[in-house]
Amino acid sequence: MVRDGLPMTLGQQLSLTVQLSIPAVISQISSILMQFIDASMVGSLGAEASASIGLVSTTTWLFAGLSVACATGFYVQVSHLLGSKDAATARSVLRQGLTMSLVFSVIAAVIGCAVSWPLPRWLGGGEAIRQDASMYFLIFSLSLPALQLNMLASGMLRSSGNMVTPSLLNVVMCLLDVVFNFFLIFPTREVRFFGADVIVPGAGLGVTGAAIGTALASVTVAALLMHSLCVRSPELAIAREKGSFRPSWQCFKNAIGIAFPMGCERIVMCGAQIMSTVIVAPLGTVAIAANSFAITAESLCYMPGHGISNAATTLVGQSIGAGRRDLTWRFAHISVLMGIAVMTVMGVVMFAAASGIMGIMTPDQAVRDLGARVLRIEAFAEPMYAASIVVYGVFVGVGDTLVPSIMNLCSIWAVRLTLAAALAPEYGLEGVWIAMCIELCFRGMIFLVRLYRKKWLNRKR
Repeated sequence: MVRDGLPMTLGQQLSLTVQLSIPAVISQISSILMQFIDASMVGSLGAEASASIGLVSTTTWLFAGLSVACATGFYVQVSHLLGSKDAATARSVLRQGLTMSLVFSVIAAVIGCAVSWPLPRWLGGGEAIRQDASMYFLIFSLSLPALQLNMLASGMLRSSGNMVTPSLLNVVMCLLDVVFNFFLIFPTREVRFFGADVIVPGAGLGVTGAAIGTALASVTVAALLMHSLCVRSPELAIAREKGSFRPSWQCFKNAIGIAFPMGCERIVMCGAQIMSTVIVAPLGTVAIAANSFAITAESLCYMPGHGISNAATTLVGQSIGAGRRDLTWRFAHISVLMGIAVMTVMGVVMFAAASGIMGIMTPDQAVRDLGARVLRIEAFAEPMYAASIVVYGVFVGVGDTLVPSIMNLCSIWAVRLTLAAALAPEYGLEGVWIAMCIELCFRGMIFLVRLYRKKWLNRKR
């Protein structure tokens, strides 16, 4: 209906938004559950094991964020092309995207491996956690090509309107991660199973086992996603026809126009998150572990927002490609209101259940108490955080990434880091999270202002 220019009632628009959002939300929640399970399993090994992963987590986000930016440069083009019913050119962009994405991911993997050993020292981590932190980041870096293919294939399938396949396979990745971790993290042990004592074999690799488990799950699901995209997709199955994988200047130029501002934003924003880690590191092992666990726990609140944001990117992208600006605005408005409503409810749940959530993740009482306190602070920011997440997805859908990226950068560097540096010496980790809460509310407000001014609707593709 969107592509054919057919009229849509408000009920149909709401129904379509919900239908695309639900699998995307499930996908995002499953991704966070995987991190939650990882953190819980590693947390049972003690605060130092948790701190070793928490120390490098912001840097892993940086590399993952660059992978997202690279993939977005191509799947937004595909969304617009499918909206204008040009599937042949969309498949050509997919081929070129595969080539350039793989080259980018290999370069990123080499850089990641090169810095893995000195990275924990650069981040101010203590001697006791540096080796585990380095091994975790090294294994993550080696898995970057698989992560890149995962991001690209998921984005391409979503751009064609297929939310179910990438969402389902992300759930599979979560389950695989649990299975791999169960055997890789812990040593051989005896467990009670249906009333009987069973010997469970294990590698006993600890933090390294967690990294290997996640990498194996990522590689497996990347292969399944590529099969779904290249062989089974009705519109994007490039296995059915011959075509060149050689990048063209026009495709590369369009991708850079979308991805470069996002990539710069991810670098500077993750640089800011790394600076936050540097601010937190001197507060001690308990603070590092509590910060890491709280970030993972909070993700359960904001990942539904990212799922709705993904749906908004698809709906807005195809509407713009079809030349339907009125429908573009309505989908944007519906998505933003839905995101705010969902994350407000999640914020209330997080405030009420903060202690229980932290209790699941770690047996260390000091880490539990501190993590619960900062989670309750962050709960107040969830509505405005939702606004910034979903509005950003709307802007990505129209290919407008430069100004939103600058807005993100100014907000996190000028507001969050300045306040965190001022509050941390006196209020510790709670001061850092107060600064985060204030900044997220500010960011949500400026994104809403830009959304409702509607100038982004006039952007030429």
